[in-house]
Amino acid sequence: MHVLVLGAGVTGVTTAWSLLQAGFEVDVVDRQPAAALETSFANGGQISISHPEPWSSPAAPLIALRSIGRAEAPLRLRIGLDPARWRWLAAFLRECLPARHRRNAHAIAALAVHSGERLRALREATGIEYEARTRGILHLQYTAREVTEARARLGLLAAHGIRAEVVSPQQCVDIDPALATVMPRLAGGLHAPDDESGNARLFTSALAELAAARGARFHYETTVEAIDTAGERVLGARVRDAAGKRVLAADAVVVCLGSFGPALVAPLGERLPIYPVKGYSVTAPVIDAARAPIVSLTDESRRLVASRLGETLRVAGTAEICGFDASPDASRTAPLLAWIDDLFPGACDTTQAEPWAGLRPCTPSYVPVIGRGRVDGLWFNTGHGSLGWTLSCGSADIIAALIAGRPSPVPAFPLRGDTP
Repeated sequence: MHVLVLGAGVTGVTTAWSLLQAGFEVDVVDRQPAAALETSFANGGQISISHPEPWSSPAAPLIALRSIGRAEAPLRLRIGLDPARWRWLAAFLRECLPARHRRNAHAIAALAVHSGERLRALREATGIEYEARTRGILHLQYTAREVTEARARLGLLAAHGIRAEVVSPQQCVDIDPALATVMPRLAGGLHAPDDESGNARLFTSALAELAAARGARFHYETTVEAIDTAGERVLGARVRDAAGKRVLAADAVVVCLGSFGPALVAPLGERLPIYPVKGYSVTAPVIDAARAPIVSLTDESRRLVASRLGETLRVAGTAEICGFDASPDASRTAPLLAWIDDLFPGACDTTQAEPWAGLRPCTPSYVPVIGRGRVDGLWFNTGHGSLGWTLSCGSADIIAALIAGRPSPVPAFPLRGDTP
């Protein structure tokens, strides 16, 4: 059986790999000249199994209101006339209801746990290198309220076998000595020792090379113009490259195009509840290793994450709902640079930091869309938001099983059409 994967980001490439492992013939199409050059290029670098709670939470509407008019706010909403944006926002508010938030968190946690297992198995089987660190993730809290909220999360994590513990400020420093200068400000932390970090672009590029060596064909600098169908059956995809237009034939097509998937499948009567949420990162060279963190960090007050990648420190965060504009905005990256200099003075040369912005493909519930389409042979593995790398290996394992006619390896995860 021949499967065509649309998109060569981390979700598309892990999908291609899982399909190869399941015995399928695989082609991958991407408009960029190589893998992982868009949303997967410079993300926060975390495999954050310990943070399955979606952005659509009971606290989210108040956070959004407090962000209005603040350039440095973690969330920025630009008013516009795009009806898709307003439909998405209305659905997002619905998912903030407590019961729906809990349901979504449990679904994401179940998938995240399986995905972490598949990532570790992949790394052991292939020896793939991507600046991985297996020191866990340390969530920083600055107030007693944040510590209380962290304790409240332990039940959800424990229900899925996710190890985590609330730690004191001194224990935070024991875990990462670079936090010594920050310790007087801390109220505590939540340490998840089984979480990981690394360079998602290196991971995706290396896995694409492994997949190509094992028979997958990658069609770069190739734009997908439409999914080709006959009646109720997929025939492949109509694409355009430097040589012109052609059809790539396939028995099945998996859409892994992130924010650009909804427009492609709309002519087939498919409505994907995905909208781009712009995120930012900066990657700064480390100039004093003793002052730079060695453990991946999540600053829950400022909604930022930081990961040590080789001789650099990457800090990522913020969310901007502004349509499909992926260009960096200095007013949004400035707080990320200021955070580095504030918490780890002298650790990095922030004047040489590389800014980046990308479009996270978010569903209102934050639960990705995995499953079959209305047309026979059409499949979806998309809409992973900021958890794309965290959930990628598990999502790929699910879609490969479904295409092979086997049940999902994550029964607790709602497949497309199961979520009310």
